[in-house]
Order: sequence, then structure tokens, then C-alpha cells
Amino acid sequence: MQTLEIKQLNPATLPDPGPTYTHGTVVSGARRMVFVSGQVPWAEHGVVPADFDAQCRLTWRNLLAVLAEAGMGIHHLAKVTIYLADRSHRAASGRIRQEVLGDHAPALTIIIADIYAEEWLLEIEAIAVD
Repeated sequence: MQTLEIKQLNPATLPDPGPTYTHGTVVSGARRMVFVSGQVPWAEHGVVPADFDAQCRLTWRNLLAVLAEAGMGIHHLAKVTIYLADRSHRAASGRIRQEVLGDHAPALTIIIADIYAEEWLLEIEAIAVD
């Protein structure tokens, strides 16, 4: 059986992406793909925290719960898309993303968008492979 490899693509002709971003990824040796629907800052009983940091951590927790259900974790993430309700949350989102992902840098897109529910300050969707 082939071993899963998620390789970062960072051409020398593009700006250095830094530690929490990569320009692209190549996946080889994968046998499954999991598409994680947009996860939002809902706790078990529909409670939504008021502040961005708590919402962001909860949203990542929810995404990780979906990965765990598939027997996967952080290092299986190949692509992440983060929707922010406000541009002012970029720095906090990046800081928390780095806390969650550590040295793993999947392909990443961040979009400033009008999120479905007014109280949600972000939504995160992902593609994972193993």
C-alpha cells in the first residue's frame, strides 16, 4: 500500500507563504477523500459564543470532530477554506489557525463573506485525505 503524502507547492517565483499557508498541495497515495461541510460556531445545544476567538476555536473543534468521525486528524487536511464575516478578524483567525494546525499547512483560501447567520463570525470547510 502506498503511503499518504501531502506535499506543499511553493514556487520560488511566488512570495514566501510563511508558516501557516502554502500556495498549493499535491496529494499522493490517498485512498479516501472527506469533504467537510462548512462548520460554524455552534456548540452542542445551539449556543454561539459572543467573541471571535471563542467562535473560531469552537468552529475548528467542530471541524476536527468531523475528521475524527472519519478516523482522520489535522495532518489529513489538504485544503481549508475559511469564511470571515469581517476583515478585522484576519489576525485572530491566523493566530488560532496556527495554534490548531501547528506545522501543518494545507492549501488555504480565506474569503470575507456575508455568513448565513448574523451571529456567526466565521465558517470553515475542508477537504481531507488519507
